[in-house]
Amino acid sequence: MKGIYIFLADGFEDVEALGTNDVLRRAGLSTTLVGISDDPFAQSSHGICVGVEANLPYMEIDHEGTSEKDVLIFPGGMPGSRHLAQCKPLVKLMQEHYDAGGSVAAICAAPGLVLSQLKGISGADVTCFDGFESYLEQAGAHFAPKASVCSGRIITGRSAGHALSFGLKIVEKIRPEKVDEVRQALYLETE
Repeated sequence: MKGIYIFLADGFEDVEALGTNDVLRRAGLSTTLVGISDDPFAQSSHGICVGVEANLPYMEIDHEGTSEKDVLIFPGGMPGSRHLAQCKPLVKLMQEHYDAGGSVAAICAAPGLVLSQLKGISGADVTCFDGFESYLEQAGAHFAPKASVCSGRIITGRSAGHALSFGLKIVEKIRPEKVDEVRQALYLETE
């Protein structure tokens, strides 16, 4: 599946979805906000209603030509992460995308609830919100309490407070030459 897609379910964490989206777009990357239902809006965990640009039930999926620069992104937040994890078509899409050579990224609770279902996560270094690491460890991943981690084609972020770091880690994977420019535009200190 070519492109960068951020999946929104009701109860998503505002900063993790929209902050990540902002960082990616500042890097000149095209992103698509995708609702997992047929609703044209998704409501955040803080009651903010966001219009989606596509709906998973109506998307035409083709994995031909997928590369590691094509990314499926899963924001955290509750109950948004749980809704993503329970969406069987999304979990199937994630696996097919990864198997085709694409990258996956998740932050906060989503690494534990969503990415732990990924066949291929065993042996990966990951991070997540405290309390969700057991799901990843049971799947064979190695938890590291860092702001963001890239392990092959798996990118994870710890929490809303690290959403910009998470977004920059994705930029580093896709367009490394833009990382410093975006960091400077946001007045972020270098890591």
